[in-house]
Amino acid sequence: MPSDEPVLRVRNVRKGYRQVPVLRGVDLDLPPGRVAGIVGENGAGKTTLLRVLAGDLRPDGGSVHCGGRIGHCPQETVLHDAFTVEQHLRFFQVAYGLESLRRAEELMEVLRFPGARRRARPGTLSGGTRQKLNLVLALMHDPDVLLLDEPYQGFDWETYVRFWDLAEELRARGRSVLVVSHLAYDAGRLDTLHRLEDGVLREQERDAAESGDRVGAP
Repeated sequence: MPSDEPVLRVRNVRKGYRQVPVLRGVDLDLPPGRVAGIVGENGAGKTTLLRVLAGDLRPDGGSVHCGGRIGHCPQETVLHDAFTVEQHLRFFQVAYGLESLRRAEELMEVLRFPGARRRARPGTLSGGTRQKLNLVLALMHDPDVLLLDEPYQGFDWETYVRFWDLAEELRARGRSVLVVSHLAYDAGRLDTLHRLEDGVLREQERDAAESGDRVGAP
C-alpha cells in the first residue's frame, strides 16, 4: 500500500502579477500512488499553480516540497520544429541522464504513437500526436509526480481511454498524477478533486463535481 506521507507538499503558496493576486495561499498534499485533479474557471490561476509546482515559476511566498522526480506536461507543448521526433527523444534522454529509450518506447506503444512519424518534425504532426509526444517526454524518466495541464487536448476517444489506463498503471506503481483542467469530466477516476477558486484550493466531492461540470468526452 502506498504511504500517506505526501510526495508533494504545498503550503501557503502565493503568486501575483503586477500587484494583482492570482494565488492567495494554496495548500495541497499529494501522497504517493494517488491521482488528483484540480479544476477551475479559465483565468483562475491553474496554469500558474502548475508552473510553480514544476519549478518553472517562482512564487511570491509559501513553499513547495517534492520528495522525488517531477514530470511536467504543460498545455503548450515543449516541442521545437527544428528537431524531429527522434531527436526530441534523444535530447531528453541526455537531459534526464537515461541509459536507454526503453521507457519512452513503452509509452509510445501504449499511446499508439505512429512509428513511421518518428523522423517527422512536430509541425507536420496532428495536434493529438503532438500531445502524445509531449506526454512521452514528461514521463520517459519515470517521475514520482506527473503534473498535467489540460492533457486531453487533441486526443481521440481511444487515446483518451489509453491515457487513463496509463494513469492507473502509474498509480499502481506508487507514482502520483495531478491533472489540471477547467472541466471535472471523469472525476470518478480521481482519488481527490480540488477546485481553485479565489486563489485558494478547496477539496470537493467528486460526484457533485461530475454532476455540475461534466461534459462530453474528447
